[in-house]
Order: sequence, then C-alpha cells, then structure tokens
Amino acid sequence: MLFDLDGVLTPTADLHRYAWQSMFTEVFAEKGVTRPYTDDDYFEHLDGKRRYDGVASMLASRGIVLPLGLPTDPPTADTISGIGNRKNVYFERALTELGMHPYPGSRLLVDELFEKRMPMGVVSSSNNARWVLTAAGLIDLFPIIVDGVVAARESLASKPAPDMFLFGAAQLNLPAAQVVVFEDAISGVAAARAGNFGLVVGVDRGAGHDALRDAGADVVIDDLADYASATSERRH
Repeated sequence: MLFDLDGVLTPTADLHRYAWQSMFTEVFAEKGVTRPYTDDDYFEHLDGKRRYDGVASMLASRGIVLPLGLPTDPPTADTISGIGNRKNVYFERALTELGMHPYPGSRLLVDELFEKRMPMGVVSSSNNARWVLTAAGLIDLFPIIVDGVVAARESLASKPAPDMFLFGAAQLNLPAAQVVVFEDAISGVAAARAGNFGLVVGVDRGAGHDALRDAGADVVIDDLADYASATSERRH
C-alpha cells in the first residue's frame, strides 16, 4: 500500500489550502493581479504537485513569469523558489498553532494493515512530510517515505508523472501491479494510473468522485474507514 499524505492520511490539505490562499492573495496584490485566487486554482495548479512546480503553474495562470531562483532563496525573494518558501512560512505557522491529527478512518485502516505487516509507504510531494507524520503520530508506521526532499535528491518528476509512486514501489521491493495507491489529488490519481498500479483508490476530500474517476481511479471512497470496512467484510 502506498498512501498520499495531505488529504489522505491527515487533514493537512486544509492547512496547505489556507497557506496557499493567504500567500497568493498577498502575491497577487503586490503584482496588481485583479483575478483573485480561488479554490479551483488549488485543485488545478497546486494539489499534489511539488511546491515549486505548483508555484510556477499558478503564476503562469496569471501571466506572471519569474526566475526559478534557488531553494535557499529567502521568502522575500521575487522568484519561484522565494514565493514557494514564503508559502511554507504560512504553513509552518498554521501547523504549529493548530497541531495535527490523522483522519480517524485513516488511522483505523493504517493500524489494521500495520498489525497484518502489510508493506506500506507514504508518497507525498510535500517537503514537510516527515514533520507532519511525526506530529500526527504516524512516523513509526511507515518505513518508506518518498517526499519532496527525496524527489529532489533522486530527480523524480512531480505528479502527475508516476515517478514518485514507482520509486516508492521499488523501495517496497514490489512491482506496481501488486501495489494499491490511495490518493485524493487529481494529479496523484493520474500519476498512479500512469504507473499502472494494481488498484488506484481515489479519496474524495473535495475534488469530486467524477473528477477522480476521470483521472483514473478504479474506485472512489469518501474516507479510508470505508476501505477498512470493506476489507473486514470480505474477510468474514
């Protein structure tokens, strides 16, 4: 099993959406952009992508072209990297103030699979994945973590490319055809489908059942507790 993190295991997607909205509202005001940031922008340009890729896509949607810069750029830098780092300031502040707990249904399924010694990993575009997993009390349940830091180190393309999921499967020593992927992002579902994974489970946290199916989900659920219940029923 390979799980996306934000929106699948933990409600960090809500914090990310808040951080992106706050940050881009500020950036657009600075640059005189009159078309406001919306939730549709999040799902189309940001959800599931590595941070700098998402920033570049979002800026391009408003006709803004900036240099990439460096990952070490300060949050005040007028570069793609600087703006991405500014977003992380908003996110870290929200996570520190609000804390983090996994979705109850996700914890139920993960605990059940862990007891059965199911090979599991997390595949997340976030650079903060280990921090979030630690805050949510899940870090010890996932020996394999493929996050934004690993993707940069291994030169793995961002979702919707299948690279990160395929790398995760390789770390589990399993072919993609024997791995189930849980994803809430359209780009993540498309990535898993492109990788020819055995089962792609879309988790609807706002993208919509139809959109997830159109992206390639074999089945769509509203909560991971639904999958745990279905698995239990099949056993009995």
